[in-house]
Amino acid sequence: MTEQQTWSQRFESALHPAIARFNASINFDIELLEYDLDGSVAHAKMLSKCGIISSEEKEQLIAGLEQIRQEYRQGKFHPGIESEDVHFAVERRLVEIIGDVGKKLHTARSRNDQVGTDIRLYLRDQIQQIRTQLRQFQSVILDIAENHVETLIPGYTHLQRAQPLSLAHHLLAYFQMAQRDWERLGDVYRRVNVSPLGCGALAGTTFPIDRHYTAELLHFDDIYANSLDGVSDRDFAIEFLCAASLIMVHLSRLAEEVILWSSEEFRFVTLQDSCATGSSIMPQKKNPDVPELVRGKTGRVFGHLQALLVVMKGLPLAYNKDLQEDKQGLFDAVNTVKACLEAMTILLKEGLEFCTQRLTQAVGEDFSNATDVADYLAARGVPFREAYNIVGKIVKTCITTGKLLKDLTLEEWQKFHPKFAADIYQAISPQQVVASRNSYGGTGFKQVRAALLAARAQISNQ
Repeated sequence: MTEQQTWSQRFESALHPAIARFNASINFDIELLEYDLDGSVAHAKMLSKCGIISSEEKEQLIAGLEQIRQEYRQGKFHPGIESEDVHFAVERRLVEIIGDVGKKLHTARSRNDQVGTDIRLYLRDQIQQIRTQLRQFQSVILDIAENHVETLIPGYTHLQRAQPLSLAHHLLAYFQMAQRDWERLGDVYRRVNVSPLGCGALAGTTFPIDRHYTAELLHFDDIYANSLDGVSDRDFAIEFLCAASLIMVHLSRLAEEVILWSSEEFRFVTLQDSCATGSSIMPQKKNPDVPELVRGKTGRVFGHLQALLVVMKGLPLAYNKDLQEDKQGLFDAVNTVKACLEAMTILLKEGLEFCTQRLTQAVGEDFSNATDVADYLAARGVPFREAYNIVGKIVKTCITTGKLLKDLTLEEWQKFHPKFAADIYQAISPQQVVASRNSYGGTGFKQVRAALLAARAQISNQ
């Protein structure tokens, strides 16, 4: 039989051991211990300020809580299943340290508002850490991009060669994705940073507490205006998981490109030994494990979002035990995002090298400059749709004769239209094709350099 819990005077017997294990969350919510201590210290200070406990009792409570913090940091605090969760574990140990005064800590609060406070304190810290990682990721992208403004790479639509790009422009697309992620997490942070402490089990409390004071002590920006909502809201966690899922989408897209680029078919990048592994039977292999794992781990973060949505969609107000299921997925999503950001940042910084010679070759061996031939004619008065059809015929002829556009003689060009002149060769050279796309946000070198300056300023100013 398990030891009876604090509510057990209502019951004639203790929980069945298997049910006690099933019911317990201490094996994973111990992650919240220091946040629980922070919330409890603030609560003790508020109880004293409001005259609910004495100043001496407050000091005893805080001293006991800080002793538990030191024991935990030193690896000496190991609560078991009998504690059920981190909140009871702290309370039990506190009573052991300071005696019956420890039992006063739970005055005017419930585990319901307590756990809601702990999760918000935890997630608030994690969001800041992830935003810092996003900045590091962006900085590495900028470092690489600045060295490859005039390096060209084939651009694709439908995974078919479309138009050549500045490699820096391609990389800056991921900078922008990460920027939205950074901003999105900032929006989520505002809704995370609202205090439910003092909402009680669901209806508030009869004690004359000061919720604004505890919110101020814990650096919350606001407090919940409705006690029912305060203890049952997990919108902020769902929003975080949405933001985390989008971070993983962006990392996974980049991972997929690195996987393609490192293949023998593309050969756009070479993987460095520090970020690749080999095959157990094929000695020639160098496998892109980092991007493959990032691509694979993306699904588990999606799964945690879906799981919490399903948990929440049928819950009546207010707190229900189902909400115990909000933590493991949240913790794992946080850890997964942080690990993937770290790995991809290292991969970009140290783990791959762009094969510039191969990239130069690649942009010169296709018809991705065909649009520029149509633009050339349009600039000389030929209606674009007519020019488009003329270029289609030219490409078809080239494919039939085994030529590229650059291989056509001027005489052959002029058979298709008399507007073609000797400057067509300059107009369709890959460097000119890229440089000429100078519209705002385009891949032209002038625009890319301006975008790099703006990106540097953006991460410096924020």
